[in-house]
Amino acid sequence: MTYQEILEQARGCVGPYCKACPTCNGLGCRNTVPGPGAKGIGTGFIRNYQKWQELCVNMDTICENGPVDTAFDFFGQRMDLPVFAAPIGAMKLHYGDKYDDLAYNDILVAACAEAGTLAFTGDGTNPAVMEAAAKALTACRGRGVPTIKPWNIETIREKLALVKAARPAAIAMDIDAAGLPFLKNLHPPAGSKTVEELREIVDMMEGIPFILKGIMTVRGAEKALEAGASGIVVSNHGGRVLDQCPSTAEVLPGIADAVGGRMTILVDGGVRTGMDVFKALALGADGVLIGRPFVTMVYGGGAEAVKVYADKLKAELADTMAMCGAHSLREIRRDMIYGY
Repeated sequence: MTYQEILEQARGCVGPYCKACPTCNGLGCRNTVPGPGAKGIGTGFIRNYQKWQELCVNMDTICENGPVDTAFDFFGQRMDLPVFAAPIGAMKLHYGDKYDDLAYNDILVAACAEAGTLAFTGDGTNPAVMEAAAKALTACRGRGVPTIKPWNIETIREKLALVKAARPAAIAMDIDAAGLPFLKNLHPPAGSKTVEELREIVDMMEGIPFILKGIMTVRGAEKALEAGASGIVVSNHGGRVLDQCPSTAEVLPGIADAVGGRMTILVDGGVRTGMDVFKALALGADGVLIGRPFVTMVYGGGAEAVKVYADKLKAELADTMAMCGAHSLREIRRDMIYGY
């Protein structure tokens, strides 16, 4: 099964909103909610993608001719490449009837673990979603990251009890989900959190690394560090929650300069290729999250397609590293990109 064959198959079953476009850039679904687009006019999604394309890489092959290593250590778990599948939920609402959240996470967690990477799982108002994620993580010996919405503290405590027993690599909260329109006025309630509230949540982790997803400013990163988070995801929820925001590529360097080395920094939003991954690492990220393309893979070919995409990303990353003179992820530097 080839990447193009997977896209073709996905178009027949991914639902009325997502088009499984050859290039997932936000233009075909710019304001579809429900769907993969945004609650506004979709400029955030489009800008996320476009800014990675505006960056170029600096080729330099006057270096040692040696093998390239794309391996990545994530809180003690070895990965073949620094790429994670981003958390996506409400699958039937956004992507059609083929998979519900339970079936999607079940496929994705196992497939990513087999492909040498990890999946962040989504969350929802249905408690069965987190229960299924916990079962999938247990079956894969904790190789994954459950992601909890910013519910009220009682609901967070209940959901943590479900997933901590699986001993996941980390537990995340997509705090930017506070802006999702379909979480408004629901029970349980979801919303922003103070530093003090986040400290209370960190204490509940009992030693499991806690990652805050949805950081877009230096001050936000500093507050996450102050709260005791082990890592952050520089993310604007894939450009879905607020128009007229900068892209994640634009804010990443400043955030990395401020807190890099003191916490793990991941970035999400518009990354599509292994070359994009290289650019993100050069700007200061330790790894990246990719969301919508993994949805297309699962819908177009299940676990086999997830591996096809992971192998594609790894080959593209390795090729870019070799052509820019980096033999390991540690050797990727900011001066290896042009246009920043």
